[in-house]
Amino acid sequence: MPQQTTTTPPQITVPPFAVIPGAQVQQTLQGQEQQIVNLVEATYRLHAAGDSVNPPSYFLRFPDRPTARIIALPASIGGQVRVDGMKWISSFPANVTAGVPRASAVLILNDHDTGYPFACLESSIISASRTAAMAASAADRLTRHRGRPTRIGFFGTGLIARYIHTFLSATGWSFEQTGVHDVSADSAAGFRTYLQQTPTGRITVHDSPEQLIRASDLVVFATVAGRPHVTDPAWFDHNPLVLYVSLRDLAPEIVLASANIVDDVDHCLKADTSPHLAEQLTGNRDFLTGTLHDVMTGRVELPEDRPVVFSPFGLGVLDLAVGKHVYDEVTRAGQLHVVDDFFHETRRYG
Repeated sequence: MPQQTTTTPPQITVPPFAVIPGAQVQQTLQGQEQQIVNLVEATYRLHAAGDSVNPPSYFLRFPDRPTARIIALPASIGGQVRVDGMKWISSFPANVTAGVPRASAVLILNDHDTGYPFACLESSIISASRTAAMAASAADRLTRHRGRPTRIGFFGTGLIARYIHTFLSATGWSFEQTGVHDVSADSAAGFRTYLQQTPTGRITVHDSPEQLIRASDLVVFATVAGRPHVTDPAWFDHNPLVLYVSLRDLAPEIVLASANIVDDVDHCLKADTSPHLAEQLTGNRDFLTGTLHDVMTGRVELPEDRPVVFSPFGLGVLDLAVGKHVYDEVTRAGQLHVVDDFFHETRRYG
């Protein structure tokens, strides 16, 4: 009789579970701005090559709190990062009036082989860093053939604006003029105070959006606007570069009059973003020039006779890449805080 063979099941170990608080995240990322920009660009390349899974974000909204939302960004990335996970980020604009930051977030990293979560990281800093890194990357890539802007304007002056300014400064940008505008005079004044503590040129707080936009070659939109409030294409007649991080400020007519670069087409054209409204208005996507990866690889050229608007929806794979980098750095430093016995039932039959 033939001998029966038995297959030894693979040895699988449940990874320990760690918690990385915001102080460790900030300490790890501080001074690594150029490295994070490079990491974000590498992640865009992996995503473009199909070595990622990045399903649509899920928006949890509340009938009793219409301005608030919590967003789930599940994702998976291959390459050397090789991790799955999800960012869970809330936006409660009413917090600001109480002096509390609008956004809070955690990032869960899941083991590639077992699926077990192995880390929970404070993620508002990770989210702000990856957002600022992709803005800095776009500023560089989208101006290489247009001339480098010398006048920057910040429309919205919260945490994201501060991180974008930090990343631009750390990656070699300097400006002769910096404009500031916010619907909150206190926020604009606070951002001006922050800017005065950094090497910068002349700072101007503008009373109106039109003043800010017309005075800037590079405009950063980082507001919490839920619907378009900037409606006049003539304000952009000088053809600035627009880093359109907040996605819902511009009327679709401005989008249609511009060259439009996105990070991911399907992700950006949803949830009533300005590009999504432009698609609804025209019934097509012909107004899109391409993706940031297309620019990086030279597949698209940008016109000089129109504004250029970069609209990044923000991909979960970017959070995973930066979060895994933080985890690896904290582990390498021997400072990882492991929660012993977090997974209590680790044997199938007890």
